Amino acid sequence: MVAADEDKKDDKPIQTLDAGDIALLKTYGLGPYSTSIKRLEKEIKDKVKQVDELCGIKESDTGLAPPSQWDLVKDKQCVMEEQPLQVARCTKIIAEENEEPKYVINVKQIAKFVVSLGERVAPTDIEEGMRVGVDRNKYQIQIPLPPKIDASVTMMTVEEKPDVTYNDVGGCKESIERIREVVELPLLNPDKFVALGIDPPKGVLLYGPPGTGKTLLARAVANRTDACFIRVIGSELVQKYTGEGARMVRELFELARTKRACIVFFDEVDAIGGARFDDGQGGDNEVQRTMLEILNQLDGFSARGNIKVLMATNRPDTLDPALLRPGRLDRKIEVGLPDLEGRTQIFKIHGRSINCERDIRWDLLARLCPNSTGADIRSVCTEAGMFAIRARRKTVTEKDFLDSIAKVIQGYAKFSATAKYLAYN
Repeated sequence: MVAADEDKKDDKPIQTLDAGDIALLKTYGLGPYSTSIKRLEKEIKDKVKQVDELCGIKESDTGLAPPSQWDLVKDKQCVMEEQPLQVARCTKIIAEENEEPKYVINVKQIAKFVVSLGERVAPTDIEEGMRVGVDRNKYQIQIPLPPKIDASVTMMTVEEKPDVTYNDVGGCKESIERIREVVELPLLNPDKFVALGIDPPKGVLLYGPPGTGKTLLARAVANRTDACFIRVIGSELVQKYTGEGARMVRELFELARTKRACIVFFDEVDAIGGARFDDGQGGDNEVQRTMLEILNQLDGFSARGNIKVLMATNRPDTLDPALLRPGRLDRKIEVGLPDLEGRTQIFKIHGRSINCERDIRWDLLARLCPNSTGADIRSVCTEAGMFAIRARRKTVTEKDFLDSIAKVIQGYAKFSATAKYLAYN
């Protein structure tokens, strides 16, 4: 009976392979189990990948091992046993033939040491002027450190793109074309400048009466390009203590150089870019020191570098001549008062978001607003909406716009700064 049972076991049919598997085995000379093993390995890799995705681990982002291989207790013990490092600056690299390079470091600007590298650092990781971490015993360089940048400077970076496009800027069509030539063309098509052998303009000055859309134009530039956009208000660089404003300017451009492409926008630059004068006390003004650092940084980066500088002001007559010379601010673009066609376009832009009646004569409204800026027209649209709310209506009529023009343009004319700008310009 036992022998008969064994014969029955041996008579079980063997699992057959299809024609494709047999051809694959013949091609690579593999046995019948190789295909199954490879298929199982692939399934295991897919399962591990699914587990990592569920755990939120991405190899490209963190480089961490799977959670099953973590040893938190040992990692914590290693952290406790390691000595804390001291921050120093590598001032010089001494390289001789057939010898390991030596590094001159400056610790707290008090003592200087000639040291070597640690075991975990490669010579290509260290450069002159870099901040490094050194141990407290032999002062060997253990780790390179990123540049020290103040948090107030880092927060000037505009993380999200503004929602303003060139279609939202009315009344300055020529200014838009000129600024796109200077800012967008060198960033998007640098080969054209290389082929011609010319350097693109480094900086742009936007000037014009208050409310004509200088800052709005800069926001449209930030929306158009994929470059990093840093917005600086001139008054932010005015500091109390000596040297603080110049330090912030240095760190600002140092941050800009780390980006692939960067646009630095100085708004209200007349706060720090005014003409130099003698204060009568035998010392320079702190604002003037900040401006001198800006002049130095504008001349510092390369001609076809990745930094473009935009500046905006409504008092161009007060700026220092050294700031306005070609080489620092190569192109001056005036964002002037809009003409009749420009005012009509601005009315239509603001009318898109307002629940208005049909067949409103925007041309007539534009004719009734001579020498008005975009800010004035926006105030007219807002005041027209207030008239409709006061009358408990859900739509704005043409009469509301006419009443608003009489109130804002004619009634508030004494508060307008356009006449003063035209007088001293």
